Amino acid sequence: MTVEEFEDFYAQTVARLTGQLFVMLGDQHEAQDVVQEAFVKGWSRRLHLDRDGQPEAWIRTVAWRLAVSRWRGRRRAADAWRRSGTPPHAEAPGPESVALVETLRDLPAKQRRALALYYVCDLTVEQIAAETGLAASTVKTHLARGRATLSHRLQDPRTEERPSV
Repeated sequence: MTVEEFEDFYAQTVARLTGQLFVMLGDQHEAQDVVQEAFVKGWSRRLHLDRDGQPEAWIRTVAWRLAVSRWRGRRRAADAWRRSGTPPHAEAPGPESVALVETLRDLPAKQRRALALYYVCDLTVEQIAAETGLAASTVKTHLARGRATLSHRLQDPRTEERPSV
């Protein structure tokens, strides 16, 4: 199939195949997902699809197999959760954690990444430089600017309430 033929094939069959998979699966969103994924797989095989003579059947079969594979994955995950028991209760994040996350979201991506690699992943400046492809001095700059922004935006309310001497 040429690109144009595949595009025509897609336009003519996607709705029908999604409807068929919806009936088979009972879930519209799952049907849409597996049909789209099957078409992606079909795209890489488009030169061989028309030779098989049944490209629609091939897409339908692939979509069905993808759905079955997803079911198996979900079942294995559910079985693992049952075997391991109920996960321990996790406390909700406090206001300080929420404020930190919101402030981190406002940082430029490079600063946020450098701070996460340094403080969360416990990497050295040299390790961060190697992983990100940045110079060590650039990593230090991102860390310094990120810390300065965090320090400015996350003032401790207890220090603001103290009377000045």
